[in-house]
Amino acid sequence: MSISLAAEPIIHIGDFPVTNSFVTGVLGTSLVALLFLILTKRKSQLAYFLIRGFYNFASGIAGEKTREFFPLFFTFFLFILFGNWIGLLPGVGSIGFFEHHGEEVKFIPLLRAVTSDLNTTLALALISMSAVQYYGIKHLGLPYFKKFFNFSSPINGFVGILELVSEFSKIISYAFRLFGNIFAGEVLLAVMATLIPVLIPAPFFFMEVFVGFIQAVVFSMLTIVFLNIATISHGEEVATHGH
Repeated sequence: MSISLAAEPIIHIGDFPVTNSFVTGVLGTSLVALLFLILTKRKSQLAYFLIRGFYNFASGIAGEKTREFFPLFFTFFLFILFGNWIGLLPGVGSIGFFEHHGEEVKFIPLLRAVTSDLNTTLALALISMSAVQYYGIKHLGLPYFKKFFNFSSPINGFVGILELVSEFSKIISYAFRLFGNIFAGEVLLAVMATLIPVLIPAPFFFMEVFVGFIQAVVFSMLTIVFLNIATISHGEEVATHGH
């Protein structure tokens, strides 16, 4: 059994290393795009109910801004969901080749779950929080920065610094929560399959299917929550709480 924290390069294009998680991400994204293209062309009721259901779910959070936020919300959900689930397919993580490093022999899988790569989860977190700042500025203009840089009083200045630190901490929280849950699940399945390869790993497999779904929902839901909060002015927020 070989467990690597970092995604392994399988080929190099010039100086650019193509990792197994990158290949899996490209394949997974292509399959999802193809699937929805086919469902849309056939006007499938499944695609309609799926999109409509998630749109209604998002509208309960974002209200009238749902149309603006939904594409990012639903894209995050689909990418993370299939990124999590593709790592559970037979052959992913188990089919590969061996590399010799002196006396050490290391197994390199050809495919690896894209969300078990910290680079991917960090990129998703950066995109999410960058979108939060973009929509906050778009809706509120320069006054958006008042929550970070408000020195009208020492207390407001201190609160602003806390808000700024909180924005950066969300990136770390996003990235490590998703990475930790998916990577830990892969390790658990690998250990159970090595120790007891027959039947016993099955319950853990279905548990990881559920965990993969929950993590996709949590990430996308938190994104739309933060988007909505960022676009509410202080006056609107006070009115909402007062109401």
